[in-house]
This record gives sequence, structure tokens and C-alpha cells, in this order.
Amino acid sequence: MSKTKKPTRKHVSSGSEWEVKFGYSRAVAQGDFCFVSGTTGTNYETGKMPESAAQQTRNAVTTIDAALQAAGFEMGHVVRVQYTVTSRDVIEQIQPELQRAFGAIKPAATMVIAGLIEDGMKVEIEVTAFKG
Repeated sequence: MSKTKKPTRKHVSSGSEWEVKFGYSRAVAQGDFCFVSGTTGTNYETGKMPESAAQQTRNAVTTIDAALQAAGFEMGHVVRVQYTVTSRDVIEQIQPELQRAFGAIKPAATMVIAGLIEDGMKVEIEVTAFKG
């Protein structure tokens, strides 16, 4: 009887204090899939959360892209995205950034309006990528 080799699981960290605090990885890749955790707009070079929802979105996409690359994936592999925003008021502000990041990829998407863990956070983005 032959044993089937399990795909290797790879964990990616962005260095976020939240990853340590809550015990999760920025991304987990296994086989042809990569799951990127909900990512807010912290600028990891400065450690600051910008006030602008558009800038938060750009920062989140930058963090997501870096996590995907570290796991051996790219933005073009994204097949599913969930946007969580704190208010309908930010949708118009983030739309150009979402179009720039995902417009050519056209993943399946959901947008939810909900509170986030800190007051200054306005957007969180979670993606699933597949390269099979």
C-alpha cells in the first residue's frame, strides 16, 4: 500500500502584533491554496494606521501582496476576497483602490459592514488564492 504525501503547509507572518496576540498567521499556504487572513491598513514600516480609508486599503493590499509572494503566490491567483468596512461612507473612498488591486483579477467578492477591532480601522481585506 503506497502512502500519499501530504502537501506541505507554509505559514507566513507580516510581523503584526495581532498575529502574536491572537495566535494566527498572516497567510497559510497548502498545496494550490493560500489563505490570507483579514488584513487592515497598518503601515508596517511606520507601525501607524493612516486616517484615510483609501490609504488603509492601499496598505492592506501591499501587505496581502507581500504575504502571497512569501507563500509562492501572486495577486493574479486571488479567487475570493472579502472586504469588511466600518461604514457605507468609506465605500466610495476605497472603490478606486479596490479597482486598481482587483479589477483585472475579478475574484468572487463579498463586502460586509461591521465594526473592526480598533476605532481607527476602516477596512479589512481577506483573500483566498488558488494556483492549480
